[in-house]
Amino acid sequence: MENIISIFIKSIFIDNMVFAFFFGMCSFIAVSKSVKTAMGLGAAVTFVMVTTVPLNYLLNEYILSPGALGWINPAYGVGGAQEVDLSFLSFILFIAVIASFVQLVEMVVEKFAPALYNQLGIFLPLIAVNCAIMGGSLFMQERAYASAGEATAFAAGSGIGWWLAIILLAAIREKITYSNVPAPLKGVGITFILTGLMGIAFMTFMGIQL
Repeated sequence: MENIISIFIKSIFIDNMVFAFFFGMCSFIAVSKSVKTAMGLGAAVTFVMVTTVPLNYLLNEYILSPGALGWINPAYGVGGAQEVDLSFLSFILFIAVIASFVQLVEMVVEKFAPALYNQLGIFLPLIAVNCAIMGGSLFMQERAYASAGEATAFAAGSGIGWWLAIILLAAIREKITYSNVPAPLKGVGITFILTGLMGIAFMTFMGIQL
């Protein structure tokens, strides 16, 4: 339990997808113009992350990893299912799972929050190619978490961390609308500067002992 809490907190503050790895920057920059749209996209990204990473963990553990198919017939000797390595299919299957859940989120948002659906525009279906989502599954695979619970904690922390980052940036961008920003820096320029400063601020969490 303590390890799961550690993974969760670390994923939010220390290994933040935006400020530590700069994942998901396209939608992060484009949709952070208002807190309302940032909240909606952040919730969608978090949901997709929490649902797809554990599912991809199970796919990796029981189908894709070298020897993962040994459960089919564990009594069979050399040359059986336990010798099969399907890891080369990881990218394809991970993306298929992510795209399926993104499609589900898109339909739900369009049905119950059409105003938010129109505000998010193309960036809602583009969650399917958001590198933060894919990065979550690949990090899960690389770090070889011991259980689905640890993978879920990592997914939840990563999603909430991305959500927190985009909300913070959106809140700041709403405030600087009324500030005297130099003309060459208006828009994307000042946004990149703010993102860099926020990344430096989040580096202070690296001192947390977990």
